[in-house]
Amino acid sequence: MTQQRFAFHDFARPLFSDRVALGWADPTAPMPRLMGDEVLAIEHVAPSRAREFGAGRAAVRQAMEALGQPPRPVLQGDDRAPIWPAGLTGSITHTDRDALAVVSDDPEIRALGLDMEPATPLCPDLWDSVCTLADRHWLASLGPTQRGYFAKLVFCAKEAVYKAQYQISRTVIDFHAVVLVIDLHTSRFTAVMQQEVEGIARGTHIEGRFTILGNAFISAVELRDKAG
Repeated sequence: MTQQRFAFHDFARPLFSDRVALGWADPTAPMPRLMGDEVLAIEHVAPSRAREFGAGRAAVRQAMEALGQPPRPVLQGDDRAPIWPAGLTGSITHTDRDALAVVSDDPEIRALGLDMEPATPLCPDLWDSVCTLADRHWLASLGPTQRGYFAKLVFCAKEAVYKAQYQISRTVIDFHAVVLVIDLHTSRFTAVMQQEVEGIARGTHIEGRFTILGNAFISAVELRDKAG
């Protein structure tokens, strides 16, 4: 598992700026120690979900340590979103095999969005709900065997955008609230907001990055103050 951790730091860490730290943990490992009221989040959940939660918090603590911050609890709100300690912002994601977290103490960073998904084709039944007409036009420009695969990248990128905007707006948006422009050559994407939410205007361009690491897509969004 050490090799897996190094792989994420080598390939996922550069998706963010220097003031963002990344941590990794194994959700199949024994349950790590939680801090304070974090335990309330796992009182009535399945053991697998508890381990995922614990691994996410372990990854958070690694990222805090990399920033030179003391370890602090990250509680879970009623909406299940992380409640970041004062002065910090971050994002958590996990699959069955890996948990990743990013954390920053840079006051110019408004929000972070991180998502990781298995690099497998998106189920055709989900295409209509995930992809706008513009997204589908882009997918149609790819080879037939690639379309389902990169539809999953569309899903992953929109999840990262959703997490970042939610930290600011506290607004639930659907996949059609975002249109993507993906550049496979530079591993970057632009998300164009199709609706106005608190703190983010309609038409706002949100820049993101992605990487394909082994059998996983990882997408990243870093929202900064305009002056930053």
